Amino acid sequence: MKIEITLDIPCVWSYFAFNRLRRAAARVRARGGTVDFVFHPYQLAPEAGTGGEPKSDVLRRAFGDGADAAVARITALAAAEGLEFDHERALWSNTFEAHRLIADAAGQGRAEAVVERLFRAHHTDGLNIADPGVLRRVAAEFSVVRRDDGTDELRAALERVRREDLPGIPLIRLPDGTTTTGTPSDATLHHALGLPERATAA
Repeated sequence: MKIEITLDIPCVWSYFAFNRLRRAAARVRARGGTVDFVFHPYQLAPEAGTGGEPKSDVLRRAFGDGADAAVARITALAAAEGLEFDHERALWSNTFEAHRLIADAAGQGRAEAVVERLFRAHHTDGLNIADPGVLRRVAAEFSVVRRDDGTDELRAALERVRREDLPGIPLIRLPDGTTTTGTPSDATLHHALGLPERATAA
């Protein structure tokens, strides 16, 4: 089975969706099935620099007085998903090179693990995912060999996604033909992947 997901690493909803997809995929794999992820790149802020600006500053500019409440709500939602968010440490930066690493990893069968690590690097560890040193360490962690090329291919992929005029991200295409935007429910994923619903307590 194949799951396609269009995402960007700083997007909290992309992280939520990916986390749920991985949980559902783990159930399929535990039953002897196979699930392959295909990642399509998207940039929330293609104009962002590479130096790493505090994400909290970016959010406060965007949301004003409501930023802190929004961050608290998202952090609580993340905890309910089993994820740890630290928006005060997170760094906002350009994600082009992170997507190029994902593309390199995909060619070597390691994209799923690399995407998870990049999400965690940004949202939890306060690492700048535009920093070449950070990306080298992530690549080495999963034995991904970086290519010197791939820039033109990535630009073309980003342009294809831009022309699709997506309603939002993450955009997910599931094996049963369902296309969904945002964070799908566990029930939606179980149905799309042919999984039985978990029994609920009486």
